[in-house]
Amino acid sequence: MSLVEEWILLAQINQIIQKKHPMSEKIIPALWFDHQAYEAFSFYTDIFPQSKIVTQTPSVVETELFDQKFIGINGGPIFQPNPSISFTIILEDKELIQQIWNKLENEGKALMPLQRYEFSELYGWVEDRYGFSWQLFYADRSGYGERRILPSLMFCGAQQGRCEPALNFYQDLFPDFESNMLVRYPDGEFSGQVMYSQFDFRGTTLTAMDSGIVQDFSFNEAVSLTILCDDQQEIDYFWDRLTADGQESNCGWCKDPFGVSWQVVPQEIAELLGHPQAMERFQRMKKINIQELREAI
Repeated sequence: MSLVEEWILLAQINQIIQKKHPMSEKIIPALWFDHQAYEAFSFYTDIFPQSKIVTQTPSVVETELFDQKFIGINGGPIFQPNPSISFTIILEDKELIQQIWNKLENEGKALMPLQRYEFSELYGWVEDRYGFSWQLFYADRSGYGERRILPSLMFCGAQQGRCEPALNFYQDLFPDFESNMLVRYPDGEFSGQVMYSQFDFRGTTLTAMDSGIVQDFSFNEAVSLTILCDDQQEIDYFWDRLTADGQESNCGWCKDPFGVSWQVVPQEIAELLGHPQAMERFQRMKKINIQELREAI
């Protein structure tokens, strides 16, 4: 994919987000596919109840799985997913868990077998045929907020042991951050590191942990988290904080100090990018400047 094609792709993503998501939707996971986004999300919507494809273009697919919105990007083979970011599904129906597991494991692979564990009567971690990872967890949903699908960060590889500093960073970054749980490894090689944590910000519940075994992978752009911003002040705030010790990229993409990828997106981007002159300016931006785009209209 050329740089210009990537800019156009990112614009299409932002247009879909702006058109379909109300102000209350503040964090949306984006999954990067090798031209399989529609195929993959057709697969997912067949697996998960109460799910649907909302919008489809040649470059982007927007989907609702249970009550979680996702963006699928047909970006090519540049980024390959790994289990550093997975999606935990909290369900109270063991039969449904088994049905979902069977379909996800078909042409995929089990990372942790679906079975009883000390922390759950039924749990399994599976990588699907497209390389994305899901944790199926039988539990009382009342302890996990309103969401049934929770983005889950695993700090491993170069980021091993950095879960707690990342949690402190996110707590300082997001004014509405609320920690719900933090459990540490009691002993062994990773004693004192974070075995499990759960937290909320911007209407989204997430989990995070340090890996319990040595891994040779870490975060990349195959999964990014989109922050929907109300105005330039919010864009400046999140961009400047995320990139201060992180990494800038083009058209609102960046990495935080821990390697997690984010998209910092203004709510009105679709309207602005409907004008060719604004698109030209957008293509030269890293952090998105709303006023400069307005001036080009």
